[in-house]
Amino acid sequence: MAPQQQQVEEEDEHVYTLDEALTALGFGKFQYLVLCYAGLGSMVDAVEVMILSFIGPAVKSQWGLSSTQETLITTVVFAGMLIGAYFWGILADNYGRRKSLLIVAVVTTVSAFLSSFSPNYISLLILRMLVGTGLGGGPVYGSWFLEFVPSRNRGMWMVIYSTFWTVGTILEALLAMIIMPRLGWRWLLALSSIPSFAAFLLYIFTVESPRYLCAEGRITDAHDILRKIAVVNQTKLPPGMLVSDQVIELDEEQKLLRPRANKIFNFKTGLSSSLMLLSPQLLRITLLMWVVYFGNSFAYYGIILLTSQFSAGENRCFSVALHVKNDTSLYTDVFITSLAELPGLLISAVVVEKVGRKYSMALMYILGSLFLFPLVVPQNEALTTALLFGARIWFIGTFTLAGVYCPEIYPTSVRSTGCGVASAVGRIAGMVSPIVAVQLVRGCHQMAAIILFEVVVILSAISVLLFPVETKGRELVDHVSV
Repeated sequence: MAPQQQQVEEEDEHVYTLDEALTALGFGKFQYLVLCYAGLGSMVDAVEVMILSFIGPAVKSQWGLSSTQETLITTVVFAGMLIGAYFWGILADNYGRRKSLLIVAVVTTVSAFLSSFSPNYISLLILRMLVGTGLGGGPVYGSWFLEFVPSRNRGMWMVIYSTFWTVGTILEALLAMIIMPRLGWRWLLALSSIPSFAAFLLYIFTVESPRYLCAEGRITDAHDILRKIAVVNQTKLPPGMLVSDQVIELDEEQKLLRPRANKIFNFKTGLSSSLMLLSPQLLRITLLMWVVYFGNSFAYYGIILLTSQFSAGENRCFSVALHVKNDTSLYTDVFITSLAELPGLLISAVVVEKVGRKYSMALMYILGSLFLFPLVVPQNEALTTALLFGARIWFIGTFTLAGVYCPEIYPTSVRSTGCGVASAVGRIAGMVSPIVAVQLVRGCHQMAAIILFEVVVILSAISVLLFPVETKGRELVDHVSV
C-alpha cells in the first residue's frame, strides 16, 4: 500500500468535533469580521434604547403630553422587544441564525427611520413598538457570534462583543448633545437609524453558524463553513471527519453538562422549543435565568432613566434645589454615566475567566446595590451623578456576564430560544422600570423606588448563586438528553 493512500485511510478513521475544529482554527480574521457584524447589531440595540432618555422629554414638551403618555413611549419599545425576543429566538433555532438576522435588520431599519417622520403621538407609539420588535433580535446576534468562538477565552471575547453596546450608548449620548439643542428629536431619530441601515447592507457578507448546521445534521454544510474559516484565518482543520456532539445530560451529582452519543431530541416547532426550556433538565436553569435577566434589565434601564429624571430636576418634592434643571445637564450626566460602562466592561473581561461567571455576577450585584443605596434620600447633583456612575459600572458588568453565561448554558438546539425568552422576561422589567424610575420619583416616592431596586438586585444575586453549573472553560453542547 502506498504511503499516501495509507495516510488518507488513517485520516478517514479519525474524527473531530466542532469545538476541536474551532480550537484548531483559532480566533482569527474570520472571527473578527463576525465580531464586527454582531457588534454592529449590538450597537443598534444600544442606540435605540439610549434614545429613549432624550426623545421622551422633548416629545412631551412639543406635543403637550402627560407624564403617563411620556412613559408609554418607553414602555411600548420594551413591549415590542418582549414580543421580538421570543419570536426571533424561536425563528433562529428552527430556521437558522442567518435568516433571523436578515428579518431583524429589515424590521429595525424601516421602522426606526420612519419613526422620525411620525405625524402624531399614536403613529410614534406604533413605529417605536415595531422598532422594539426588531431590537428583540439582539440575543440572536450574541448566539450567532458565540458559535464561532473557540472555548478558550470565550468569556473574554463575549465581553469584548458587549463593548459594542457601550460604544453605542456613548455615541448616542454624544449625538444627542449635538443634535437635540440644534435640530430636535426627529433628526436624532433619523440619524440614529444609520447603524441599522449598515447592518442591513452588510448582511450579504454573513454566513450561517456551523454549530447550528451541525445540530441540524447538516455536517457537510458545516464543514464547508469551517473550510472558509480555515482559508480566511490561514490555518488548517484537524485531520479526519467532522462529527457532531449530539446529546447532553445534566449530571446532578457533579453539576456538569457532558456529551452523550445515543438519543437525539430535535425540535421543529416554537412550542416544542419553548416547552423544552421547562423540561426537568433545564427548568431550574431557565427559572433562575429569568430572575437574573429581569433584575439586570430592571436595574440597568432604571439607572438610565433615574439619571435623566434627576438631571432634569424632576424631583421637586424637597425644599432644597438638589439638581440643575436644564437640558445641558441631562445630556452631560447621561454621557458621564455612559462612560461608567467602560471600566465595568474592563473589570468584566478580567474576572470572567479568572473568577468565573457565577461568583463574578454575585459580587457585582452586591457592589452595585451599595452604590445605589445612598439614593434612598435625595443627594446633591454631583454625589447623585457619582453614585449612579458607580452603580452603572457594576450593573453593566452583571448585564454583560449574564449575556456570556446564558448562551453558554443552553444547548444549540434551544440556545436562541432560551436566550430570547430570558431577554423577553428582561423586557418586561424594561416596561416596569419606567413606572418605578419615573412615576415614583416624580410622585415624591424616591425612597420607595430605590428600595424596590435594591430588593430586585438582591434577589438576582441569590439566583446567580443557585445556578447549578459554572461554564468557564467548558465546551458548548448541541442537544438535550431525553
